[in-house]
Amino acid sequence: MKRPRETPLADRLPATVPFVGPEAIERRLGRPFRARIGANENVFGPSPKAIKAIQDQAGDAWMYGDPESFELREALAGHLGIARDEVVVGEGVDGLLGYAVRLFVEEGDRVVTSEGAYPTFNYHVVGFGGDLVKVPYRDDREDVDALLEAARDSRAKVIYLANPDNPMGTWQDPARIEAMVADLPENCVLILDEAYLEFAPESIVPTVPIADPRVIRMRTFSKAYGMAGMRVGYAFGERSVIQSFEKIRNHFGMNRVSQIAAQIALSDQGWLGHVRSEVAMARERIAAVAEDSGLDPIQSAANFVAVDCGGDGAFARRVLEELEARDVFVRMPGVAPGNRCIRITAGRPADLDLLAQALPEALAAARR
Repeated sequence: MKRPRETPLADRLPATVPFVGPEAIERRLGRPFRARIGANENVFGPSPKAIKAIQDQAGDAWMYGDPESFELREALAGHLGIARDEVVVGEGVDGLLGYAVRLFVEEGDRVVTSEGAYPTFNYHVVGFGGDLVKVPYRDDREDVDALLEAARDSRAKVIYLANPDNPMGTWQDPARIEAMVADLPENCVLILDEAYLEFAPESIVPTVPIADPRVIRMRTFSKAYGMAGMRVGYAFGERSVIQSFEKIRNHFGMNRVSQIAAQIALSDQGWLGHVRSEVAMARERIAAVAEDSGLDPIQSAANFVAVDCGGDGAFARRVLEELEARDVFVRMPGVAPGNRCIRITAGRPADLDLLAQALPEALAAARR
């Protein structure tokens, strides 16, 4: 029987998963990790009020979610101080990035990003036939000047920038972001990924007029709100741009339980403050563990710390594998010079006790 023919674009694409999940590694190892501190999940969990909402709503899982996410968008608009039709909800930032790329990128269009930045964005660009133009990091930060120059030179349709950044955890001065917006080339959209913003000091949040149609900002309930498994993200910006998402988004992509739980989580800012405090303490502990082993932590405004292992990417990979062998899951940046580091998610005290025990052993084994 003959196999159905794919589109020429799909036929050219590799079958790939942008991230190897910890579950896949556990299957290979044949046992679970004792410390899961690699996927930048919020191990401190969602608001207890949100957990109760999930439990209360479980029996109504037979119902579709509101395809307009009306009440959640209303709550988000109030939280952000904008109008409801200036915000759209989607299946995490990952889903929203795919929608944004579909809106603005055709085959052959150029898109600018940083070499080694969030790979799921690249996955979407390639999936819609866009051409990626990548610029290197500078001093472990995304290079705003180089991104703008590359966009001008290539006539790019989109620039992608994360602030704070993943995988390095570094951030941009808000005035620099504001100047970048002012300098955007004509017909170029800036996607500003702020998934980790709630972990950062409020002083780094830029001021971007909501009426500026060249900027789409994206945030999530996966990180600080502790709901990665519920898949709730949101984008906000100028009204007509946000309304364009209605042309192509999956209107039943948001399940009912997730929408209700996210609304409850948003209302519990006290729990968010608790999580921010726990993450700040965990970042300090990770830095101390790294320094005790003679390594250099990079200052982070996210819920993880990139740790310079003092060698090249091959050495950092050996350290990571030795940690895996000791049942501690971490990740590492994929591109030099960031790949000299491992990236460690903020964990609970017991997680970081295991890290403190395993890291010196992993380093010794990696150096043999």
